[in-house]
Amino acid sequence: MPTILLVLGWRFFFYANESDEPIHIHARKAEMECKYWLDIANFSLEEAYSYQMGDRDKRQVKKIIYEYFEFIENEWNRFQREKKK
Repeated sequence: MPTILLVLGWRFFFYANESDEPIHIHARKAEMECKYWLDIANFSLEEAYSYQMGDRDKRQVKKIIYEYFEFIENEWNRFQREKKK
């Protein structure tokens, strides 16, 4: 599970065994965890799940994802290429 970002205590990462899923990102901070699907074509997000998170935490994570949207997309593509080697 490579970490691609550390922002405001949030660790953003991918799981290596989810290559057949569309582009998404996981985030974890203390006991909180979430997963968001990225819709590249429409520059939007959809929450897949969230645990132990309030609305403020969700807003913070979404704001970070939007801020790093292109970076996350590029890292996802790089990670997928590297796994196929």
